[in-house]
Amino acid sequence: MRKKRHITSEEIRKFSYGTNVFFNIFLALFAISCVAPFLFIVVLSLTKESDITLYGYQFWPKHWSFGAYEYLGSMGGQLMTSLGVTLFVTIVGTIINSTFVSTYAYAISRPNFHFARFFTVFALISMLFTPGMVPTYLVVTKMLNLSDNIWALILPMSFSVWNVLIMRTFFKTSVPEAIIESARMDGASEFRTFRSIVVPLAVPGIATISLFTTLSYWNDWFNALLYTSSSNIIPLQYLLVKIQNNIQILSQQAAQGGAAQIASQLPTESMQFAVVVVATLPIALTYPFFQKYFVKGMTIGGVKG
Repeated sequence: MRKKRHITSEEIRKFSYGTNVFFNIFLALFAISCVAPFLFIVVLSLTKESDITLYGYQFWPKHWSFGAYEYLGSMGGQLMTSLGVTLFVTIVGTIINSTFVSTYAYAISRPNFHFARFFTVFALISMLFTPGMVPTYLVVTKMLNLSDNIWALILPMSFSVWNVLIMRTFFKTSVPEAIIESARMDGASEFRTFRSIVVPLAVPGIATISLFTTLSYWNDWFNALLYTSSSNIIPLQYLLVKIQNNIQILSQQAAQGGAAQIASQLPTESMQFAVVVVATLPIALTYPFFQKYFVKGMTIGGVKG
């Protein structure tokens, strides 16, 4: 009587050569489809304005031009000032948000914290029932007196309940309680335990919420519209919005005034794509450095084993 051969898990997961080729080609095409739109935007930002008007959008234009970027460069010191403001707001805001979120989530994730349920519900209520734009504006400008202050771009986004929920789940599933109990038995304080043991274990989760927060701060321009008027604290995104609006107004005024040639020379269409490139490229270049931690932080804790 023949014995049944035990099939290992490696054999079950092993695909044939043809299947591997198919999936590799499929994933390569999918990756190209994700990158192609951004490359198309870069090409359009380098297309001569008259070519866009005459021939429409082309992946390989007849004439290349840096007119849109030269127009952006004509802003000179203001562009660099706004870039510095955005970098400061993004870096400081991400550090503050990650610190507040991590400490809050760690506290409510511990089973020995008697008020964990209360503070969890409190955070959820603040997420489900937001005060609205007018009360927030009054708090920032009247109570905190942060009108035309760079901290008005940081503090309104310095805490995220959604990130708290992510980190709470991460702490519950990825930080063993036995390790924390061992540290307490050795005489470590709660802060020392969090700093020396919990934070190194939670690097993937912290990197994940840090990426979310960085994207939020980098792309934010609405708070600048509400709370700032000084050109010294205008972030990059809000400056690009103002540039885009100004060039459209100039183009319309030139066309209405009969100066059709001047209106056609203004990089109205290509400027839109140049703004997208300038606003997206820096944050896109930083993503590969977070990718390893981001993928691990999003997947760990999904299956509790």
